[in-house]
Amino acid sequence: MVADATARTYRATVEYDGTAYFGFQRQRRGVPSIQSELEQALSRLANGPIRVLGAGRTDTGVHALGQVIAFTIEWPEQHGTAALHRALNANLPPDIAVADVVEVAPGFHPRFDARRRSYEYRILTAPVRRPLWRRRAWHVTGPLDVGQMNVAAALLVGVNDFATFGRPTTGESTIREVFAATWRPEDEFLIFDVCANAFLNRMVRSIVGSLKMVGSGQWTLDDFSAALAARERNRSAMAAPAHGLYLVSVEYDN
Repeated sequence: MVADATARTYRATVEYDGTAYFGFQRQRRGVPSIQSELEQALSRLANGPIRVLGAGRTDTGVHALGQVIAFTIEWPEQHGTAALHRALNANLPPDIAVADVVEVAPGFHPRFDARRRSYEYRILTAPVRRPLWRRRAWHVTGPLDVGQMNVAAALLVGVNDFATFGRPTTGESTIREVFAATWRPEDEFLIFDVCANAFLNRMVRSIVGSLKMVGSGQWTLDDFSAALAARERNRSAMAAPAHGLYLVSVEYDN
């Protein structure tokens, strides 16, 4: 960097196809992750190591339309944020892109400052598989009762102990507040939209797997309600595959 560069903190929204990566979080050397790719790209611009913080630790194969990151880098004021945005994308692989970059206060933390997170899960209901969607949606061939799935999903809304559906990423609390949880049909897909203050590890995928059991008639509404109330991890159905899950957005006070 040139001599007049000063350290500035930026927030960026990132989209990625998670197929080739072992989740967002940095892994051991040689194991690809979204965080490591972002850090490598920024380090090239800074000629030195840069650390990236993320809003959510998406799992292996999970995609994102609105992951939020923060980083601090020495960047000349005269170059501007737009130039940083272009330079960062030029150094990222094709399956990762930065949608926007804004300067923020140095204390901003994309994870701890977040107020709401929204995910989307896609189930492909076509009778025949769609090869172009094999890494983008869970293909379920049997009939699913979306009405029953929505009745069950409504039980999730509010403050609940979700220990049945996941484990905490930090701390011990499994209590989360879900603001919305609904299924909607779209062409040959059933899409699950869920928004909460935070999520447990594998929580969305475990919920989707359990709601699919309701939709297929293998579970009753009482079965789902009892599983939620049990607060026991082994009461969840098998988690839905990672490749149908998308981190859609992260919301902050501003």
